[in-house]
Amino acid sequence: MTILRLSHVELRVPDLELATAYYSEVVGMVETGRDAQRVFLKCWDEHQHHSVVLTLEPTHGLNHFGFKVTDAEDLDHYQQRLEAAGVAVQRYAADEWAPGHGTAIRFRLPSGHEMELVYGMQQVGNLLPQTNPPPRPMGLVGIAPPRVDHLFLTAEEVDTNTRFLVEHLDFRLTEQVMGDDGYQIASWLEVSHRSHDIAFITGPNQGLHHFAFWVDGWNDLRSAADVCVYHGVHIETNPTRHGVTRGQCLYFFDPVGNRNEMFTGGYWVDPGAEPITAALSPR
Repeated sequence: MTILRLSHVELRVPDLELATAYYSEVVGMVETGRDAQRVFLKCWDEHQHHSVVLTLEPTHGLNHFGFKVTDAEDLDHYQQRLEAAGVAVQRYAADEWAPGHGTAIRFRLPSGHEMELVYGMQQVGNLLPQTNPPPRPMGLVGIAPPRVDHLFLTAEEVDTNTRFLVEHLDFRLTEQVMGDDGYQIASWLEVSHRSHDIAFITGPNQGLHHFAFWVDGWNDLRSAADVCVYHGVHIETNPTRHGVTRGQCLYFFDPVGNRNEMFTGGYWVDPGAEPITAALSPR
């Protein structure tokens, strides 16, 4: 039974057309569908129907996020485990929540975030041929990251969320920041053997700190910064290296207030490795 990776995020946006233009022209995603209230997008090297859903609502933020599982039976397995722990689970048939979305179970983390496990999302292919493909498609626009990468959320009780993912969903803790009082201030967890697929930091429940796209190297971060400047997108953090995860990053905001990250680097996690701990002392 395996959870593979981050599948998708659903963002609230108060201006659907503005947000769609930004994610299409600045980030460089491909629109794959829409209805009256939602737009579905994917990155150029993703095969599934969507990895970002923009939903028209009065505020910005995160509505839900999903992780992909290997087999349909994985949904039954995790639903049984969650319900045995007293967690309410809602099940969606294929295409019930959205066209191309696949079969899914949805539940809430202790912090109130809505999480989903999904199987069988419609495969629409990337932008490359199956025979003799070039390294990347010609004519890409904007930053054009190949895929989404990870999610960083805020929670009042980081340790409670961390235990939930480890005990019920088989995530592995890779790094943490601990306070002198013994409480977990931040945590990074993975299922894909990369440095992290999801992370939490102390803050309001149900909060989104950022979600990240993967780029292939440091030069791509520099190019992403150039695209942001050209389009008048405010850069919050110039290209730099994280201490945690040893990754390299660039932070900026979409036009309605959701923080984006372009991320690369990091390290490969041995499943037997002990978590890295940083101690944070009050000033």
